Amino acid sequence: MSTESSPLLSYRLFRVWGEGEMPGVAQEEAPLVVGVMGGSGGPHPDPARQLSTFFGVIVPTVLSMFSIVVFMRIGFVVGHAGFLQSLLMLVVAYLIISLTVLSVCAISTNGAVQAGGAYFMISRTLGPEFGGSIGLMFYLANVCACGVYVLGLVEAILDDFGADGSVPPGSKALPQGYLYSFLYGSVVLFLCLLVCLVGSHIYSRAAFFIFLVVNLVLVTIFASFFAVSPREISISRDGNHSFNASFTGFNVSTLRDNLYAMYSRDYTTNNMMSFATVFAVMFNGCTGIMAGSNMSGELKNASSSIPKGTIVAVVYTFVIYFFLFFMTSFTCERALLQGDYGFFRSINVWPPFVLVGIYSASLSASMSNLIGASRILHALAKDDLFGIVLAPAKIVSKGGNPWVAVLYTWGLVQLVLLVGKLNTIAGIVTVFYLVAYAAVDLACLALEWASAPNFRPTFQLFSWHTCFLGIVSCLVMMFLISPAGASGSLGLMLLLLGFIHLRSAASSWGYISQALIFHQVRKYLLLLDIRKDHVKFWRPQILLMVANPRGGSQLMKFINHLKKGGLFVLGHVEIGDLDTMPSDPIQAHYNFWLSLVDKLNIKAFVDLTLSPSVRQGTQHLLRITGLGGMKPNTLVLGFYDDCVPEDYFLQDPAFIQARENDEFGVDLAALQAHFPPVRPAESPRALSPAEYVAIISDAVKMHKNVCLARYFHLLEKDQPSSPSSSSSSSSSSSSSSSSKRRFEGRYIDVWPLNLLRPHTPTYVDICSLFLLQMACILTMVSSWKAARLRIFLCVESGDVGWVGKEEKLRELLTKLRIKATIKIVTWDQVVALNGLHQQQPSETEDSSPPHDGETFLNAATTFHVTDEYLSSVNSLVRKQGGQTAVRFLYLPRPPADTAQYERYLEQLRILTTDLGPTLLIHGLTPVTCTEL
Repeated sequence: MSTESSPLLSYRLFRVWGEGEMPGVAQEEAPLVVGVMGGSGGPHPDPARQLSTFFGVIVPTVLSMFSIVVFMRIGFVVGHAGFLQSLLMLVVAYLIISLTVLSVCAISTNGAVQAGGAYFMISRTLGPEFGGSIGLMFYLANVCACGVYVLGLVEAILDDFGADGSVPPGSKALPQGYLYSFLYGSVVLFLCLLVCLVGSHIYSRAAFFIFLVVNLVLVTIFASFFAVSPREISISRDGNHSFNASFTGFNVSTLRDNLYAMYSRDYTTNNMMSFATVFAVMFNGCTGIMAGSNMSGELKNASSSIPKGTIVAVVYTFVIYFFLFFMTSFTCERALLQGDYGFFRSINVWPPFVLVGIYSASLSASMSNLIGASRILHALAKDDLFGIVLAPAKIVSKGGNPWVAVLYTWGLVQLVLLVGKLNTIAGIVTVFYLVAYAAVDLACLALEWASAPNFRPTFQLFSWHTCFLGIVSCLVMMFLISPAGASGSLGLMLLLLGFIHLRSAASSWGYISQALIFHQVRKYLLLLDIRKDHVKFWRPQILLMVANPRGGSQLMKFINHLKKGGLFVLGHVEIGDLDTMPSDPIQAHYNFWLSLVDKLNIKAFVDLTLSPSVRQGTQHLLRITGLGGMKPNTLVLGFYDDCVPEDYFLQDPAFIQARENDEFGVDLAALQAHFPPVRPAESPRALSPAEYVAIISDAVKMHKNVCLARYFHLLEKDQPSSPSSSSSSSSSSSSSSSSKRRFEGRYIDVWPLNLLRPHTPTYVDICSLFLLQMACILTMVSSWKAARLRIFLCVESGDVGWVGKEEKLRELLTKLRIKATIKIVTWDQVVALNGLHQQQPSETEDSSPPHDGETFLNAATTFHVTDEYLSSVNSLVRKQGGQTAVRFLYLPRPPADTAQYERYLEQLRILTTDLGPTLLIHGLTPVTCTEL
């Protein structure tokens, strides 16, 4: 029996494991699993969750979508836009909200929905930055909408009981004016405040009563179209101007006259109307679709109630609006519709019915937006996205009512009332709602495109096409309604997004961006075919083995410059045997290494392994690091010597200044403690000299290029790297200019000759060209562009062909587009120390680079040099003029005889002693191309 078909089995599973303790489920995910299995209640229902689908979703959504528009703006819309354009507006508006409703249904049925409604859905999908910015804008939209409904109610009251009202002169008791309108609105808003302060239960009861009243009034309106006989209606304006308009009953000529648009001035604002302005007012009556979602914290089963209730409310209100538009166009002259927006009262069988409906709907919509907005604000405050400003909004009463958030919202609505005109605010409200709707569609689209296995909503009537169409339609309508308002709202969203991002608010909600990146990277990795590699597009993909980053941070930053957009992986081997351990210790170390990467501000991956020896671990990493076409082609090792580098962690302010924890909980103290102090010179090593050379030999056998880095702890330090992206970005321009100045007048020296094998006949073999390529890459980095590249050509005084060699080398540099200075070095005394003169290739000898490593293997096994010769070469290199920042030297292949490994390493040590930052390079693959 499946759990899907047995609610009892699901319930028992929950009881056995307890709340939030289901096996294999993270603590943050446990509420979602419970929501999918059987609702939000569980064995211990939340006392705040008491509302059903009808009372918690259908009733508030219908009342919010009707509001003042159904009674006070039907005539406004049809009178200006005509029946056909009104119907078009209605279809477009409901198409937009229906696409959003589909997205809401999909997200809400994918797990338990907590308090916050639309904000909760957006933030838990798109992350805190988008969620917080859109959530605050959605909150402001609800605040403005509440002000619209209060002003609509005041307008309706003044139409009847004001100085220009329709009641007899003796009954006029309410003075009019801007301040009086603000006063009346404040009184109405205070009544809403009292209800919302008591709590959602009182609101739901009051809303149900108002729901019955509004529907009863609608019944009387529909009945009046049939029951009331044609009549003339007198309309008064400004106390001294009046005119008559007709209610004709069902009349074809009236319908014909009302078919097309006839935009004129709005008598409440005296502004000329257009399709956009009328649509903004009408669309405001459709923006209540989130009223039920906003009450998600009070619903018994939000995941089930929100989709069902919202769809029922949308269908019901669409049918009512359609018949009201149709019957109004069939029975009322345009003069009546444009001259009296409250004409329903004049044609009703009993006029006070409409008055009661207007007051009830407006009051209910005001309360709905006030209480809904307060819930959104409370959710924002609980997530601590805006710091101390919203901190008091976290406070709740014993019954769970966020009364401080209600007071916050009430104060902001009071400010909205200062605007004073309903139609003036309607455009702003509409734009803000459209931004929120587009964000919900974007959240659903992102979930669908990410193809995450855990996105499996029970509501299936949606696709990425509906989400995308919803986003596009919302954005288009925003700019049609108010280009300035749309631009301003998007600008405000970006500012809020940047503010929240700079605060670096940590969250455990999951990042949809990571799922989308994974989905796209996997797709493109499959397209990255290693069989299509070409030398023209070669780039270094580097695996840097790091024993201890305390002494290797400078090398890590230098290699970051050499990667040239290629793969850069930090590899580390921990000695151990998994058979003797209860669990893999490596997994817990990744966060520390990734935090180190963040603090060094380098673009690198991290790959750790556990192995009985460093050599085996390095072999593992060389074979398995990377994926598809992104695998390392170059191994970089620190040099094996007795040098003890300074502790970089004690020098860089990023590692010694006290700062807050990073986003993933790794503080500086934990980071410092994780990596052991720099190894003293006399301490035992986990790697022997022979094993070190064996690693080099293994890499060459695997056809990997090899680089040995020595003295890079002496490389001039970069500007202190910021541990956070915000601080590093703020000083990026100054650090960039200073780093360029730091290497000005410095040299990058390249010695393309195999100095350990001076009989090598050519300067242009594959390894030499690899040296040139790596040096050229370094000069392309912005911080190294001020450094000058020098290439050294070693000749003997008796060599008559040195001019030809120089010309050939210069021609090669020209073809390779490498800007460098060629410096001739005479080394007669150096060669004489070995009693050996280089064999000079004839003019006809083929000097093209060899295609394999045979030359180096044979040379390594048949040629030997003395320590005196190596010391002389070392002295020759050190004596070259100018300040050298870094040197690139030719690294010969290790000898085939393993007994010669230690001698080989000793030769390299003598050759590079006191040279400063030096990179010994052995290249195996062609990396340069002279063709287009």
